[in-house]
Amino acid sequence: MTMTLTPLPGIPLIHSGDDLADLVLAALARAGLDLLPGDLLVLAQKVVSKAEGRWVNLEQVQASPRAAELAPHIDKDPRLVELILRESNQVLRTRPGTIVVEHRLGFVCANAGIDHSNVAGDRDASGEWVLLLPLDPDSSAAALRRRFEGVAGGPIGVLIIDSHGRAWRLGTVGVAIGLSGLPALLDLRGQSDLFGYQLRVTQVGVADELAAAASLVMGQAAEGTPVVHVRGFPYPLREASLPDLLRPREQDLFR
Repeated sequence: MTMTLTPLPGIPLIHSGDDLADLVLAALARAGLDLLPGDLLVLAQKVVSKAEGRWVNLEQVQASPRAAELAPHIDKDPRLVELILRESNQVLRTRPGTIVVEHRLGFVCANAGIDHSNVAGDRDASGEWVLLLPLDPDSSAAALRRRFEGVAGGPIGVLIIDSHGRAWRLGTVGVAIGLSGLPALLDLRGQSDLFGYQLRVTQVGVADELAAAASLVMGQAAEGTPVVHVRGFPYPLREASLPDLLRPREQDLFR
């Protein structure tokens, strides 16, 4: 099995309303890559959010009483805390510098995924800008997939990823927050291991594994390669969505 991940060069800074699919197709051409059935494209959340206009200027945010109450305890701007609360279903944990929440999309993350790094206003460098996650990353992935399949003439998978921390380990890793046309989980229950033992609980988070690999070649700082082309994904493409990856609350031992 060989899987090749190629970061695509020359993707410009993204602005609201930019045609992200056209920009990715142009980058594929620059890289000398034809889009073939079975290929995947992995996009950093940030470029999707920017194209969808998910910038917010903190100068235009009014903090609620709850945000004003929380802010001193976690050493954050009350206006940023207000945005975190708006983007969250529930606050789970707090400490100075971090609020751990259940995001409105259902996953647990720090600070509702709101990003300060590599963010300036949409053609406006004034003010204090932050970037929110896409409204519906699965729908964003599906729309991009339709465009790419029209070029490839066959099935394509699209994955949107972000960087998350983990409960048991230090360091962030790439994880899937939206997908279309590729499996989220590989269910191995009922299969046998090398010694004939039948697996009973094993499910592999293949979308997250791919997200981590793509994040590694994208980089996390000033690399400017927010899209990765993938060829040789070892599992059949099929329909899936973000909720497939989310552990049911009744099975979550950390809440």
